[in-house]
Amino acid sequence: MLYLTDPDELADVLPGEPPFRADQLREWLYQSPVLTTAEMTNLPAELRDELGPSPWPFEIDAHQSADGGTTQKWLFRAPDGASIESVLMGYPKRTTLCISSQAGCAMACSFCATGQFGFERHLTAGEIVAQVAYAQAWLGVHPLGNSPRRVTNVVFMGMGEPLANYTHLRESLRRMIEVMGMSARSITVSTVGVAPGIRKLATEPWQVNLAISLHAADDELREQLVPLNKRYPIAELIDAAHQYFDAKGRRISIEWTLMDGVNDSLEQAAKLADIAHELAAHVNVIPLNATPLTKERPSTESRIEGFLSELRRFGVNVTLRDTKGSDIDAACGQLRVRQASVR
Repeated sequence: MLYLTDPDELADVLPGEPPFRADQLREWLYQSPVLTTAEMTNLPAELRDELGPSPWPFEIDAHQSADGGTTQKWLFRAPDGASIESVLMGYPKRTTLCISSQAGCAMACSFCATGQFGFERHLTAGEIVAQVAYAQAWLGVHPLGNSPRRVTNVVFMGMGEPLANYTHLRESLRRMIEVMGMSARSITVSTVGVAPGIRKLATEPWQVNLAISLHAADDELREQLVPLNKRYPIAELIDAAHQYFDAKGRRISIEWTLMDGVNDSLEQAAKLADIAHELAAHVNVIPLNATPLTKERPSTESRIEGFLSELRRFGVNVTLRDTKGSDIDAACGQLRVRQASVR
């Protein structure tokens, strides 16, 4: 399992080979990833045979396409059966990969399909980074229209809570930034509110972006939607976010999934505006992507517009998130729905 080995220890999987072979292999895995070891052309054929045909720590269980080919979703399957999902989205000036940090999720947010299926296990740093490398290798063969033919942005918004898997999150960030050469500012870590993890991330050397999935602006409602709020209430979350901003100087994003009659009132908008101003944060509003397992329903167009107008009236910098991949259950909150329905 090449990606399960620390990139600085690849010589251990190449016994008897000269040291420069490990450097060549590291380049193929992290700087110029390819889909098969057969494409690692500067390695001897005998060595490629010994490494096996696939460098990946998983198999491709399912691959779906949407939005005219500009959205790609993969369901990867680890040898132990754990499921890993990634979504690649092409835009005119960027190619964004949404990756998973866990198989399943233990956060149990009421409106999210991933959490409703429960938690399988943490992903290792190698399994996390391999998602990025696979997408990069795939893009080398299959461009997404006029989008950049490389992964320009990575968002930890797939399955799992990344800050609950901190050790492997940190190592995956190190590999992406220091080994793959990605800009830290092109990587976003999204959390539902693991306050100690936010504080710990603030001490790391990389200026990655932080997104907080808030979804409610008072503790009473947020505890219904995000059970973790009982452990880390909004005041503590805001305090941790302040610490992150002070350490990094990076504007924080607030993610808000809009649900009809739940968190789309003008009162919630006004409370959200107070939080956004306190954190100098940008707000991303995401209409709920409903699944058969969620009792909440998407807000109507009029309620969405009213919520956005109220935020703007208070001077909040807000964006209505474009939804991609909903017809293949690849949109926010939908991961695992399709695989559950076919298994």
